[in-house]
Order: sequence, then C-alpha cells, then structure tokens
Amino acid sequence: MSDLVEELKTFQQMRSTPQYERLRARPVAYFCAEYAFEEEQRRYAGGLGVLAGDFVREAADRGFPLVAVGLYYREGYVCAAKEVAGRSVEICSVTPPSQAGFEPVRDAEGKRLHVSVPIHDRVIKVRVWQRRQGSVTVYMLDTNCEENTPHDRGITDRLYDDDKETRFKQEIVLGIGGLRALEALGIHPSLYHLNEGHSALLALELIWHEMRERNLGFDEAKQFARRRIVLTNHTLLPAGNEVYGQDLAAMLLQRFALELGVPTQKLIMLGLVEQSHEFSMSMLAFRLATVINAVSRLHALKAKDIWPEYPMVAVTNGVHVPTWDRLGQVTAPAELWQKHQACKTELLDHIAKTTNRKWGQGELLVGWARRIVRYKRPMAIIEDVTRFSALARRADQPIRLVLSGLPHPGDGDGKWLLGEIKRLVDGELADVACYLPDYDLKLARLLVSGCDVWLNTPMVGFEACGTSGMKAALNGVLPMSTKDGWVDEAELNGIGWNLNNDHVGADTLDRLEKDITPLYYSRNAAGQPELWAEQMRRCREMIMNQFTATRMLREYAETLYL
Repeated sequence: MSDLVEELKTFQQMRSTPQYERLRARPVAYFCAEYAFEEEQRRYAGGLGVLAGDFVREAADRGFPLVAVGLYYREGYVCAAKEVAGRSVEICSVTPPSQAGFEPVRDAEGKRLHVSVPIHDRVIKVRVWQRRQGSVTVYMLDTNCEENTPHDRGITDRLYDDDKETRFKQEIVLGIGGLRALEALGIHPSLYHLNEGHSALLALELIWHEMRERNLGFDEAKQFARRRIVLTNHTLLPAGNEVYGQDLAAMLLQRFALELGVPTQKLIMLGLVEQSHEFSMSMLAFRLATVINAVSRLHALKAKDIWPEYPMVAVTNGVHVPTWDRLGQVTAPAELWQKHQACKTELLDHIAKTTNRKWGQGELLVGWARRIVRYKRPMAIIEDVTRFSALARRADQPIRLVLSGLPHPGDGDGKWLLGEIKRLVDGELADVACYLPDYDLKLARLLVSGCDVWLNTPMVGFEACGTSGMKAALNGVLPMSTKDGWVDEAELNGIGWNLNNDHVGADTLDRLEKDITPLYYSRNAAGQPELWAEQMRRCREMIMNQFTATRMLREYAETLYL
C-alpha cells in the first residue's frame, strides 16, 4: 500500500486528467442521512454519520469537486439516551441552523430558496440551508416552513424517527427534494453518490429528470439515470437496511407517480424485496446503481453470499487524520508514549469525574466502545466474571476496563445487555470496571486516544468495517480484535493481537494474561515500556499507510467517480 505522501502525489497527478476537469464543472453529489461535524450538534446516530463527516472533511482538504446533501434535524438524534441522576432521558438539540454554522440559501432575487416535494396527496415546501466545509458546500434541507401544516413542519425534526411513515417522508425529502434543490441552485452533478440506501428515492427523481430532458419513456430514462448513480453499502444486517410496507410506500409516492405519469406500482416494483410485500430502500438503490461498493474486502465477500446478483467492489473505509489524531508529528516511541500519557490523563480525569473511579496512570486501561448490540459481544471480556476479576485485581499487573456505547432505541436485547453491563460494573466489578454514559464524538475522542488497548469483539462477518479501531490505532492504542471488517486486512503481528472468533471471551483473557500485561508492565530504567511503545509506533504507521480517508477518497475517485 502507498503511504500518505504517495497518496498525495497520486491526487496531484489525478488533478491534471480530463476526467478530473469534467468533475470541476460537474461535481460529485454526496447524499447521506446523517453527518457528524461538531461534538455539540447531535445530528448523527453513529458510524454512518461519523464516516460521512470524515469523508466531507477529506474532500475539502484535497479540494475535491464535491457537494454534500443531507437533512437538517431540528431536534437531532433524540432517541439517544443521556444519564441524569441515574435515569435515562432524551437528548434534544433544538439548535437553530444559524447557530450550527448554516445560512439560508437565497435565489438570484435574494429570496429564500424553497423547493416543492410531493408527498402522499399534496406538495410540501422544503427549505435549503448551506455551510462551507473548506472547499465543499454542504446543503441541508428541512420542512419547518410556514407554508406547511404543523404536522409536515415536523417531518425533519428527528433523525431516524421511530414512526415509519415519518421516516419514509424524510427519505422523500432527502432523495427527491435533495436533487430538486441542486437543480434549483444550477448544480448539475456528473455523479450521485448515495452513502447507504436512505437517499435511494433520488434515483426516481433522476429518472424523471432524464424523461424530461431526453423526451424518453420511463424504462429508457432509467438506463440513463443508472449510469450516474453509485452506492456505498455499509451493513449486511436487516436493521441497517430501511424496509417499509408496500402499501405505505405506494400511498406516500402516489403524488410523485402522477407527476411522472407512470403507475405507482411501477415505482414500487423497483424496491420490492423478492417474494414479499416489503419495499426496501437498499433494493431500490441496488437496482438503480451502476456501481456498488462495500466498505471492506471481507464485507464485499460476505455481501456476495447475500446479494449475489449485485456484486460489490471493495473500498475500505478510512479515518480523517486531522480530526482523530491527537499525537501530532512525533514518531519516536518514547515521545509517542509521553504524548499518550497526556491523553490518558484526560480520559482518567473524565472517568473520575463521571464515575468516581480514581484509577492510576500506570494501570493497564482496556477500552470497548461502540453501539451495544448482540453481534458486537460487548460482554465478551467479562462473561467469565470470576477470572476477569482475578486478573484485573493482581497487585503487580492490574487491569482496568472502560465500556461505553448505546443500543438502538428499538433494540430490546441491546437494552438488556446494557443493563447487564451496568449491573456488573456497578456491582462486583465496581473497583476495576466502569461504564461511561453519553457516548458521542467528544467522548469517542477521549476513549480512542486515552485507552492503552482497544478491544473489538464482533462476530466475524457481521461488522462491515468498524473504524473506531482505526482511530484508536492512529493514536497508538494497541488493537485486540477478531478478524472482522478492516482488521481482516491488517497484519497485527508485532502491532496488536487477533482473537479467536469462536472462543472470544476466553481468548481475550488469555491474551491479557499471557501477552498483553507482561508486555505493558515490562519497563526500562526510565519507567517506560520500550517494546510496548515500539508497537505503538508500528500501529500508528499501519494506519497512516493503509487506513486514512485520503486513501479512501483516492480509491473512490479511481473506482467510482473517474
């Protein structure tokens, strides 16, 4: 793999090509349902939004011809739980766009730009906001317009609203409204990049555009539209692929179908799951994209078993280095160790303030943080509580464990797992383990830079990529992981530790006892773990050489765009 310097040289060469020049005139339009830009603006639910934020920032850094489109959620990801006095309550942003760095988009006459979007039996108004992210303009849409009914004004209030009808309406606004907004702005993209299937209805609007521009019938226009749509799939799990009842989809698309002059059922058929009455945004996107990519090589292999008729190319995710790197330009192991200790102090202070656990700087700190769901196996390290307790409480080589994350609001099993975690860390493991609530960008930065070991325990084949481990490794936090997602492409020998997928709990404790704690507590005369610090250097180098957003953007440009 090329290192970061080589990646930058490749971009320089790419800019002189005729294909790149065409992108300058007609940029790539990147559509996503969520973006994580600032710590205080909770308009993202998890990895998809964090990845989208990294991607936009990287495109801005490289001056890549890109516009981004999403929804402005007035209340944000309200379903996220926040601990207040021991009780879970809802987080609610309610931040005006102007305070989040967004400005109203105006037309040539200086009036607020609105576009009209058909939903069910009526047309609603959609406002357009914009903000600059370096060289990239981000456009956000919302329905909080005076012309709309109170009910319609609330369509875009909450990210991933629990109500299925509202969710479908949001996806009409994002896909159909997003393309109409770009047209109203005089932006004519060469390609539309759908980051997951949430914006798949854009494809239907693009067909309508081709029908008008070329005077074609629906089926002919569909072939022209396909050439301009690329899709990134992020998950193999049903929960990550939006599915709606056929009747609901038909009801909400009926006004749009009238505009096209085609039967509603013709649109519905494009998204139907075979031998079912369910309308899938993912299936709609699969059928109307010219190229589909998975987000790791293993993900592409597993996707082939599920959707053999829709082969995917692999473009492994990467992380935006300036956003996540807290160590800076240092390369010497001793300096890396000292910088890491400063990051660890910040995390330990937060742990003490939040949980009243006052742990020592020299104690091995293991971290696990991500969405709490069964296949990620959050309790693997503590499933044998007795053995973990004995290992963690050794006087000469103590271990401390920090866990964080939230279940999906509709995941009852995930909520049960979180309850079990809290029961154990507040009970028999109270002195050696803790749970940090309010998992967000700010806390993630503390964790991926302040832990000593980053634990990743998903069942192999379930995690599409999993970039939190990349962020930790970038900061010299050594990985201990099953070979899922991006880790399947990484050589961890001399860097971290691979875990046995079939016996992950026992193997985690074996690695801690036999390999990790002896290495961590082996110190030189200056009190530094020389071999550990050298592994930190190699770990960081691996990420800089293989798993940056710079490499990811370059591969997207070469594989999907140019």
